[in-house]
Amino acid sequence: MINNHGIPMKGRNIHRIDGSTYIIPYDSRTKQCIYSVGRNYLNGLLLQESEKYENVERFFNHKLIASNLRKGFLSFQKTDTKEIVEVNADLIIGADGAFSAVRKEIMKQPLFDYNQKYIEHGYLELCIPPDSNGGFQMPPNYLHIWPRGEFMMIALPNQDCSWTVTLFMPFTHFKSLDNEDKLLKFFEKYFPDSIPLIGKQKLIADYFAGSASPLIAIKCRPYNVEDKALIIGDAAHAVVPFYGQGMNAGFEDCTILNQLFQKHHDDLAKILKEFSDTRWEDTFAISDLAMYNYIEMRDLVTRPSYLLRKAIDDVIFWLMPKVWIPLYNSVTFSTIPYTQCIKNRQWQDKVLNRSLLFLGTVTSAVGAFYVYKKFVGLS
Repeated sequence: MINNHGIPMKGRNIHRIDGSTYIIPYDSRTKQCIYSVGRNYLNGLLLQESEKYENVERFFNHKLIASNLRKGFLSFQKTDTKEIVEVNADLIIGADGAFSAVRKEIMKQPLFDYNQKYIEHGYLELCIPPDSNGGFQMPPNYLHIWPRGEFMMIALPNQDCSWTVTLFMPFTHFKSLDNEDKLLKFFEKYFPDSIPLIGKQKLIADYFAGSASPLIAIKCRPYNVEDKALIIGDAAHAVVPFYGQGMNAGFEDCTILNQLFQKHHDDLAKILKEFSDTRWEDTFAISDLAMYNYIEMRDLVTRPSYLLRKAIDDVIFWLMPKVWIPLYNSVTFSTIPYTQCIKNRQWQDKVLNRSLLFLGTVTSAVGAFYVYKKFVGLS
């Protein structure tokens, strides 16, 4: 159902400053793709699914204001009536986002490690509307990227044939574009082909309608308080959005928890402890990968060395698909743990470096041999 609603994107469509484009496929071997899915649609679908279960109750407009996690106690305030609602639970699972109220309570526990990082870049959303016939203005089955080294712009297709455009760049750049003239000159210099797509007046209106938002990455552990409370998803491991794995990692949390419930026969003490003891390594890994992928998207994709490495990876993957899986493919199109994806990439780097060293040595030796023969022949 989600795949039928989502728009498949089979690669990156890179926009040069001169307006020309080139495509970098995600998976040239098996043609796998990623999907652009509306968040509201997905949220609605999950709510509809929950209604199939009689033991699931849904409450909205409840703000967590106090808790005692060790005792399973929660106190909420209704945001519409200000009424206080108190609840006692056998298990509390906080899936309440990057600024989690449940995590804030866990931080009061001893031996809880916490690290948050705001990167120096922010983001601001713009929009490319449908064309005059109600269709897409650009080829829809790609993630469109305008990489510009220190910053970039991307565009994701929507069901109504519009595009959600996101500008990522340092906050200092956003602050410098403080009037219409500066904004238009900036876009004319770095994103000239986007101006007729967005429209000058819409660009100005959308840009100055809001302000750049920050991007945060969170690493913490443990994720549980005894057998009473647990955090998952962004509450446990918020990441920057550049690998598109934030929501996937949250769903993977649910899959792993389900497996642990079966493995330990609903023994919460064992389930929560094993989840905390093992899950953090992979969530730390995807956080690091997401940071790296920002550099790749805004800068490396324009470099010949990146394109050469991508071509080499694709050829070896085609020849030995079970032995050599490129990093992006292993992260996006497999259930290989994120830590193992990084280890595989490190092994691949070693193999290629040693191969290049060997070829360089052989080439030098052959060259030296021919020079020697020529020298001997002359003498």
